[in-house]
Amino acid sequence: MRLDDYIEELEPDEEAERRRLAKEKSYAITDHLEEFERQFDDALSGDTLVGSTAPSIFVGRSNYPDIPVGLLSPVGNEGDAEEYVTDGDWYRQGYAIDDVLQRRTGLLNSNKRANVDSPSIASRLTPSVHDTWDGFVGVQREVAIADRPVDLEIGLDDTPDLGLDAGTDVATPRGPRANARNADLTENPHVPRPVKKTLEDDDWQAEGAMTYLYRRGFDVYEINSILSAGALGQTKQRRLVPTRWSITAVDDTVGKFLRGRIRNAPSIDEVQVWANEYVGNRYWIVLAPGNWEFELVEMKAPGSIWNPNPEDDLWMASASEGYEGRSSYVEETAGAYYAARLGVLEYLESIGRQAKCLVLREVSDDYWAPVGVWQVRESVRNAFEGQYGEAETFHDAVSEVATQLPVSLARLRRKSELAAGLQANLSAFSSRT
Repeated sequence: MRLDDYIEELEPDEEAERRRLAKEKSYAITDHLEEFERQFDDALSGDTLVGSTAPSIFVGRSNYPDIPVGLLSPVGNEGDAEEYVTDGDWYRQGYAIDDVLQRRTGLLNSNKRANVDSPSIASRLTPSVHDTWDGFVGVQREVAIADRPVDLEIGLDDTPDLGLDAGTDVATPRGPRANARNADLTENPHVPRPVKKTLEDDDWQAEGAMTYLYRRGFDVYEINSILSAGALGQTKQRRLVPTRWSITAVDDTVGKFLRGRIRNAPSIDEVQVWANEYVGNRYWIVLAPGNWEFELVEMKAPGSIWNPNPEDDLWMASASEGYEGRSSYVEETAGAYYAARLGVLEYLESIGRQAKCLVLREVSDDYWAPVGVWQVRESVRNAFEGQYGEAETFHDAVSEVATQLPVSLARLRRKSELAAGLQANLSAFSSRT
């Protein structure tokens, strides 16, 4: 499909968009928290949360290395625990921002403090994390490595704080929190065989274990939970990893693995433009013939969650890598870079090709609350469904897409290394094999 026709088909129905936003920005979170408080009182027996089901865990990073470790469990909706797990199903079900916040505020984070290397901060002589399979940290690890929600009982020291933690551009928002005294399993968790294999191998480095699980069909969401619980890597190197760090670490590691898989693959032979839009974020993905290169450019509108002042100028950030990848962590675009790169590499690996790639992320003021970097990952992954637009050259593609952006082509070129090199490298971008 010609690129101009492709873009024309993407034009939204403005009236339908207004109706969607009116519904999405309902801000029903206060009512939801009040309902949670009622359900919490019903579920509490003395100071014990009975009949709880934990689908996931959370590891914080405050006061590192003595950090909060938590069990996340729905209150009053234990039978639907799997629906509270952050993964690609949220995108496939079309969750809006409100839906995500309600899922997160419905999860009680029962947490204790623990040292990243030891389950107890009281003594550095206690067993290291890799030996810990009892106590609160041990229960948390059992939840993390299980392939389904685990039934347990949690003893609490106090009533929950019902405040909503807005989260970050990487981690999802978090809801009510309570200090836990202890936690006990009420069933034997089911652990998949590949996870048992990584646990039993004392010499397997974390990177190799991650890619092994990925090749065995585990998605990055499952792998980062296992890594976060200190259940991957060489035995004496295992430690608790804050959730925010583990998300990016897994995206980066799996991305490097996939980049290696396409390293000697032939190039695509045409310039392609793919697009997707989700929860107030619009993505343009331009693929062009050539060896692997990647760049993410983010444009965040005034009034959006990460550029909240409506009077400010549009905020831009970018990061890139060449054929050999990067040697340093991405600061400006942080976890979004690795999540977007993963989605592109998964697509290229699936078709056995490599390409130069420019991803443009436009964050509008419709993105009124953060939902986590998973929406970047899933938006890019799913952008490759359906049709794409074709252009004669990379220059033509970027110039045409720029007409749909909130910045001029000149400003985009000043921020984007790939766009800035258009004139010097036009023949390379327009070559066909």
